[in-house]
Amino acid sequence: MDLTDRMREISNQAPLQLEYIKTEEATKNAFVMPFIQALGYNVFNPIEVVPEFTADIGTKKNEKVDYAIMQDGKPIILIEVKSASADLKDEHASQLFRYFSVTDARIGILTNGLQYRFHSDLEKLNHMDEKPFLIVDILNFDTRPVSQLKKFTKSAFDVDRILSSANELKYKREIKLLLEGEYSQPSEDFVRHFASKVYSGRLMSNVVAEFTEITKQALREFVNDKIANRLQTAIDSTASNSDELSADIAVDEDTIDRSDGIETTEEELDGYYVVKSVLRETVDASRIFIRDVRSYCGILLDDNNRQPLCRLHFNRSVKYVSFFPGGKEERHKVESVDDIYNYADKLRASAAYYASQD
Repeated sequence: MDLTDRMREISNQAPLQLEYIKTEEATKNAFVMPFIQALGYNVFNPIEVVPEFTADIGTKKNEKVDYAIMQDGKPIILIEVKSASADLKDEHASQLFRYFSVTDARIGILTNGLQYRFHSDLEKLNHMDEKPFLIVDILNFDTRPVSQLKKFTKSAFDVDRILSSANELKYKREIKLLLEGEYSQPSEDFVRHFASKVYSGRLMSNVVAEFTEITKQALREFVNDKIANRLQTAIDSTASNSDELSADIAVDEDTIDRSDGIETTEEELDGYYVVKSVLRETVDASRIFIRDVRSYCGILLDDNNRQPLCRLHFNRSVKYVSFFPGGKEERHKVESVDDIYNYADKLRASAAYYASQD
């Protein structure tokens, strides 16, 4: 059973158990411990998971955080648990905030067993950020967060890799929330911004009121059009047998029409970050680029389509990664983004080969 299946099982069980969960201890037993186990940690092994973890904070002694996940005798993840009935608020993270300054942990999780808020210290070292960079909602679970959760598993935990994408995740989430708000009810500033681009008269209050409704309708039509284009692209791709790939690595991807709704997925971005992580000691990370096209997502050296490090074929039921030793495409089936690490030698060899040509 992989992480997706384990998380789906927890999600399916939670609504059935919720009415019987009345205390914080019950929340830990029914929800939090299975969640930790799903990440691959043995909750009954104190070498891996320490309940009621204690650290002295200034003049305060024997303060405890509910769980500490350990690695090499040091805490790597701190977990603060509230009752399942609690509505998580910023003040609930205060204890986690204090522990950040006195432990080696760079990840803190605040949870009520139903929602997991992942925090780090992206803005100021050793000071936990007020806003989380990742939120996992058990009651409304979908598979999209799984690629991020896999980074926290026992077998894959790498704090540098987590933090390399956490900053982007955090601000992307905040921007999406802002866009969601503007989509449902455009603010005056938002309306004025667009109205000023298309209307030459003075933006009096009555004009702004008129453009508020126009902007709301335009947003909805824009989103609906993008969805329709995406669906049509999927239909066209199936009809033309999207599994057929060109072996010519010199295809000029810039000539492909990108108005067809191509969207780089979070899983493809994760693959890109894995490649950068693998190659960080081989080439400068600034030389590694991502270029998404209809049938695959390419990762290139120096943004040169004649120097492909790999291609990610993730938009299909059977996923695989391809490499190009000697100019010929070599495919390898993968179950998850983390499997790219198994081909680190091929990535390094490709990067070294292109670098030698320079």
